[in-house]
Amino acid sequence: MAKEKSKKKLGMTTLIFIGLFLGAFTGIILYYFVPGGYMRDTVLVDGVFYVVGQGFLRLMQMLVVPLVFCSLICGSAAIGDTKTLGKVGVKTIVFYLFTTALAISIALAVGTIVKPGLGLDTAAIQTQDVTVAESTTLTETLLNIIPTNPIGALANGTMLQVIVFALFVGIILAKLGERVEVVSNFFAQFNDIMMEMTNMVMMAAPIGVYCLIARTFSNIGFSGFIPMAKYMLCVLGALAIHCLGSYSALMAIFTRLNPYRFIRKYFPVMSFAFSTATSNATIPMAIETLDEKIGVSKKISSFTIPLGATINMDGTAIMQGVAVCFAAQAFGITLTPTDYLTVIATATLASIGTAGVPSVGLITLSMVFASVGLPVEAIAMIMGIDRILDMARTMVNITGDAMCTVIVANQDGALNRDVFNSK
Repeated sequence: MAKEKSKKKLGMTTLIFIGLFLGAFTGIILYYFVPGGYMRDTVLVDGVFYVVGQGFLRLMQMLVVPLVFCSLICGSAAIGDTKTLGKVGVKTIVFYLFTTALAISIALAVGTIVKPGLGLDTAAIQTQDVTVAESTTLTETLLNIIPTNPIGALANGTMLQVIVFALFVGIILAKLGERVEVVSNFFAQFNDIMMEMTNMVMMAAPIGVYCLIARTFSNIGFSGFIPMAKYMLCVLGALAIHCLGSYSALMAIFTRLNPYRFIRKYFPVMSFAFSTATSNATIPMAIETLDEKIGVSKKISSFTIPLGATINMDGTAIMQGVAVCFAAQAFGITLTPTDYLTVIATATLASIGTAGVPSVGLITLSMVFASVGLPVEAIAMIMGIDRILDMARTMVNITGDAMCTVIVANQDGALNRDVFNSK
């Protein structure tokens, strides 16, 4: 019995945590105590750590499109009734958009009160080149959701288009029932294959996390944080308020369940999202955790979680809100109430279709800046520390997806409260 307990304690979650902390420790040691040179910089940091870390992320990204495609087909087909599916879909999307708008409102409030950009010495901050995103109109955004070539969307990983096509296939499979049993079985079995493949890839997670974190800290240490500490604290504070405050309040109101019990049970997924900084990589782990520990039926989570990884980017919206205040204050630009409303609308729109991959929020941030006439150069000032913030906001993104899933599942009668309330 004692041996079994010790094995359980040293599960995948524990190993990922060990990889996370060991990686941070290794990176700090390398940055402060190991002199720069060929062995440290080329062989270790940009060699072993980079190849293994990026290799792990690529393996996770390899799974994303087929996994999301099959999960959504199986999820929408499992819901069965198109009327029920429509209700679940509308509730999910409305909730996601509402929480994103709420998130950026909190960020703007925190940025306005704390004023992170006031009196900042911009010369003391190392800047980097900025990739500017082209702004797209609302009509273009809406039309881009519909795939002209579904195979092309699958090949290019255009997630919103993949989602739309998968939903159509799932609804038709549910409608035709036994007539398309062979096709339904194919997608169900292919989904099982993708889940098993994910489990195999996850075996490498502790090593991948170790290398990703070690490289991050060995490149920036703590010195890069100091000039931008106020901005960082604003973003992290707004993320904490939204995650522990807004989400918890919504969950308590709509489900009458203890939100902190949810956070405790879901924390392994949150920590994995933090270490990888990619929402898409957490999809299989999120669905499994919601099913086994929280009691959410897979027919709901296999629909809402992949959808959330694409359109629900509350953490990214918070970073963008604080960045707008920071840039305006640093460059002495006064924003009007209309500007703030424009930022809320633009950031909410920009979050739809944002790929769930590391640091993509910085690219869409240029669209938000352009909407209120802020200089894009300000983005370069925050790029150096964005990796750490990216990890934190990804954790908030996936927590929002899961809390929405619990609320929707509860309203649809697909939440097992006994599992949720169990230890």
